[in-house]
Amino acid sequence: MSDLETVQAEITACRRCPRLVEWREWVGREKRAAYRKWEYWARPVPGFGDPDAKILIFGLAPGAHGSNRTGRPFTGDASGDFLYPALYRAGLANQPLSRHRGDGLELRGVYITAAVRCAPPANKPLPEEIRNCSSWTDLELSLLRQVRVYLALGRIAHDALLEHHGLRKGAYPFAHGCEHDLGSRVLLSSYHVSRQNTNTGKLTAPMFDAVLERAKALAGLSSEKG
Repeated sequence: MSDLETVQAEITACRRCPRLVEWREWVGREKRAAYRKWEYWARPVPGFGDPDAKILIFGLAPGAHGSNRTGRPFTGDASGDFLYPALYRAGLANQPLSRHRGDGLELRGVYITAAVRCAPPANKPLPEEIRNCSSWTDLELSLLRQVRVYLALGRIAHDALLEHHGLRKGAYPFAHGCEHDLGSRVLLSSYHVSRQNTNTGKLTAPMFDAVLERAKALAGLSSEKG
């Protein structure tokens, strides 16, 4: 296995946060019993994508019935149904849908991970849980040597990347479409692709497409669509 694959395997065995371990596994047991057609991953969700990525998409945490069920970031819920078609339109994915880990989806120039790799209750990780998971962020980012652009989805992801670089949050405020020069990398942020944002129109497909095109330009990726 590559170093990145080794880290991904180690992530799936992590049990550092008792509250998250209890929740993710409870959800898996309860829903597996209620919906026998579904098998739940119910473990930490490792990153996914191109190991030579120039763009890192950084989310918040797995959804209880999305990634926590499928084992792939942004897969199995409304957030992924918004994100992956946008990646396809931008030429960053070979297909517009992400349904399960063996569906043939490949990302081009993009790697996806999150500030927290276990599904949190109410989708709200505690500060200490974000800190516990930061060592996995450190490892993944150290191995993604071609990354030039961070695309943070939401304020929590934005702030977690600033903490990774030891930067003050107040000096790099979050806003949709904001850009911050971090030296060797650029932090570009967007509203999160959650159902709450996309169903209310706070984040629209054209808004997110524009952010992806800016990420591609900053990363030096071709503007051609796939």
